[in-house]
Amino acid sequence: MLRRDMDNHIFGVHAVFEALLSTEQHLERIHVAREVNSPKIKQLLELAQSRRVPVRREERAIIDRLVPGKTHQGIVAIAGALPYADFEAMLRSDNSVIVVLDGVEDPHNLGAIIRTAEACHASGIVVPDRHSAPLSATVVKASAGATAHFPVARVTNLVVALDRLKEHGFWIVGVDVAANRMWTDFDYKVPTAVVLGGEHRGLRRLVKEHCDVLVKLPMLGKIESLNASVAVAVVLYEIVRQRTIPQGLGLQEVGSNK
Repeated sequence: MLRRDMDNHIFGVHAVFEALLSTEQHLERIHVAREVNSPKIKQLLELAQSRRVPVRREERAIIDRLVPGKTHQGIVAIAGALPYADFEAMLRSDNSVIVVLDGVEDPHNLGAIIRTAEACHASGIVVPDRHSAPLSATVVKASAGATAHFPVARVTNLVVALDRLKEHGFWIVGVDVAANRMWTDFDYKVPTAVVLGGEHRGLRRLVKEHCDVLVKLPMLGKIESLNASVAVAVVLYEIVRQRTIPQGLGLQEVGSNK
């Protein structure tokens, strides 16, 4: 009997390969279409053997039934539950950028945010235990395998988590469409927690009140807001820009943060 729980299916060559590379992700087995024999697949299967992950060669019809309607590239892995990271350990990280998500429930958005945050070398992502997409196979696929290397911590109370971040010297920067300050008008060279709201309601009132500063992205067209993953990318790459461009090459000083 084929398993239908899509939350534990990782599919696509890149996503499965990254899951195999991770020391945190447990894979129960891998299904591979019989006719798939590319050099990348060969490398992947050798890695699976070294990690003692069982591999089953199947007819493509079986692979299609495992993940119906998905672009699987002939390979599907059945994964154990993806563990959440320890929030307190994240606070002790050498890096000083953390993304806090206040109610991002779309797994594709969460996966895209994880992919961008990993690319920008953030320390991790913090999500609430309610009103947040779980770390499912859909998230893994949308992250292009970044979940295998990037910590996501789940907390009971997001406001308490923001207070803990402040205790560790983080500035809490909320992204809100009604803010008076532009997203570039902040000195992100300090330890920074970037806080984004959910897809439909934005930042909750209490979360907004616990931010040190609110910034906005300009909306010049007819729509009122950006996709959450796009908004995260814009802010994170501004942080990268400020922290990596040497002084004297056009980076303007924005003055004090408050």
